[in-house]
Amino acid sequence: MKIAILSRSREIFSTRRLLEAGAQRGHEMHVLDTLKCYMDVSSLRPAIHYRGSQLEGFDAVIPRIGASITVYGLAVVRQFEMLGVFPLNESVAIGRARDKLRALQLLSRKGVGLPTTGFAHDIDDTQHLIKLVGGAPLVVKLLEGTQGRGVVLAETSQAAESVIDAFRELGANFLVQEFIKEAGGSDIRCFVIGDKVVASMMRTAKAGEFRSNLHRGGSASLVKLTPEERSMAARAAKIIGLNVAGVDIIRSKHGSVVLEVNSSPGLQGIETATSKDIAGMIIEFIEKNAAPHKTRTRGKG
Repeated sequence: MKIAILSRSREIFSTRRLLEAGAQRGHEMHVLDTLKCYMDVSSLRPAIHYRGSQLEGFDAVIPRIGASITVYGLAVVRQFEMLGVFPLNESVAIGRARDKLRALQLLSRKGVGLPTTGFAHDIDDTQHLIKLVGGAPLVVKLLEGTQGRGVVLAETSQAAESVIDAFRELGANFLVQEFIKEAGGSDIRCFVIGDKVVASMMRTAKAGEFRSNLHRGGSASLVKLTPEERSMAARAAKIIGLNVAGVDIIRSKHGSVVLEVNSSPGLQGIETATSKDIAGMIIEFIEKNAAPHKTRTRGKG
């Protein structure tokens, strides 16, 4: 098969592992810088061009699109879909996952357990919003943030008001979410491929930090999921429409709840913690499922 990886650099760990895994299984692998792709959006002969040449003959595309280039990245994935190329994750599903509010609304509608969450842009009664999520301490999140950026823990109502007012001044959309203290700065990353969880790890924040992201110095360890958590993670990925997803779960006194569904989960932490060949599993999924014009959400985006 001829497989494209949309990534800003072939030196990124996840990109490098996917390249290796694909090559080991005999596939022709290409890394394409997403921002260097340009498109001919015509009704007669739509095409994608890259560094002066037209891209042709691809069987599948693996989108590894950073949050900062979501809009352009989704346009490139949609163009591949128009050409009949099989996307590992479809453009519609990636868009849903990147819009944190939309993702939470979809999960909420299907009855998936979530932290108590409020959403606002410009409100008159900040105190009422704080009360909606159970009061301080609470977490305030920018909708556009990734890897823990734009996430603030407000330990008092006064601190929460100050953070919310600051975000309002920036004209930013934000979520206000209950802080689950009993989790002790830990969450669980469930790696979903297809309809099942293939690996999981516990991520624990470093001392003095509440964000467990490995990019922020958090540590990873093996964890045993309950059958309910395993089912919850697979169901969350399916609701968003992702074939491959990192579903973040946190254990609260009321039971496990979904924090976030990530459409481009990193491979380094999960492969290191579990010693599993996740990249190989992704290539295997493509081998079993890739087919021309196989885009389930075609026409719904």
